[in-house]
Amino acid sequence: MPEPISLQYDIAADDYQAAGAASNNVKETLKMLGLPSPIIRRAAIITYEAEMNLVIHAGGGMILAYIDEDCVEIKTVDQGPGIANVELALKEGYTTASEQAREMGFGAGMGLPNIKRNADEFEIETEVGKGTTLRTVIKFSQ
Repeated sequence: MPEPISLQYDIAADDYQAAGAASNNVKETLKMLGLPSPIIRRAAIITYEAEMNLVIHAGGGMILAYIDEDCVEIKTVDQGPGIANVELALKEGYTTASEQAREMGFGAGMGLPNIKRNADEFEIETEVGKGTTLRTVIKFSQ
């Protein structure tokens, strides 16, 4: 890969119609670059779950994806409510999703656990009332 690729997507709050478009674009870009299917699958899961968290919980935000010769980094940034208890938020089944989100089949409490499970590196910086930055990395070779 000659030059690193940088992708950026603005994600709107509560826009369930557009939700998934950014993760699909990241997936298609990785396919176009000829990356192995397991890498593409992990990146798609991370990006989709992060995108849904922005739509459902954070009041929108931004997804940034950086692809270079040895990894893909997926980062989300928002100015949402922040995560009051990260340890609790990482437990499968824990959710703060609205009734509306749950009625549409979202908010099962698997987002952050799925992101962490599929990432080689996983970092959350959050402050209640200020927002959250989530950074993940998938390495192409272990």
